[in-house]
Amino acid sequence: MDETKKYTAVGRRKESVASVRLFPGKGDITVNRRPYEKYFLRETDRIIIKQPLVITNNTDKFDIIANIKGGGLTGQAGALRLGIARILMSIEPQLKDVLRKQGFLTRDPRMKERKKYGLKGARRRFQWTKR
Repeated sequence: MDETKKYTAVGRRKESVASVRLFPGKGDITVNRRPYEKYFLRETDRIIIKQPLVITNNTDKFDIIANIKGGGLTGQAGALRLGIARILMSIEPQLKDVLRKQGFLTRDPRMKERKKYGLKGARRRFQWTKR
């Protein structure tokens, strides 16, 4: 790995889009100009973000700066995890098998279904009345 180079990737999940930059450092993660502990208050979201780093033993080697837009906090955490996994794979291609086996390189395709005309929502109908 080149010590001066910055690596970038984009991760997406649901409506969330995470633009991730990774460079050599001591393990700091910043999300939207805040430490990730202050941004993601749920412990499960913090665990999701660190999973690719823990599995590849890179928790203290890189600093991560991410800008995330859209969606909820859990979707944003999933988008950030995908972005981090994609960067780690581009740095060290031999990690691809490990990350793929854990499912960190798979983009979650589930999206919100659009509302249809004549219905109350995507599938919900208006209440039927007999009289």
